Amino acid sequence: MIPMRERIPVCPHSIREDIKKELVFALEKLERGSGLTLKFGSGLRCEECNTSVGGVKNSAHLRGLAVDIAVGGSVLRFKILLQAISQGFCRIGIGRGFVHLDLDINLPQRVAWLY
Repeated sequence: MIPMRERIPVCPHSIREDIKKELVFALEKLERGSGLTLKFGSGLRCEECNTSVGGVKNSAHLRGLAVDIAVGGSVLRFKILLQAISQGFCRIGIGRGFVHLDLDINLPQRVAWLY
């Protein structure tokens, strides 16, 4: 299997090494706990790419602390959410086709939002 760090998307203006190791470890743990193979829609972004996709100015994606996990339905979304909360993710965004998870301790904690 391809290592987690290699599976997280990186915009063309960023470098993979800037993905924080705590995010990689947390995602590996989430994957093991859920029995799923996570598929990512977004990961590390530069400011320009973040703006172009409608990301917020202070996005955790800019610091290598966030991913958007692609989900195809409510059962998969629920399984990821349940596992993410049990693994200690305290910042969760819920979209129709993805779940945003991040570990940025400098942003509000114990929050969940909708896109």
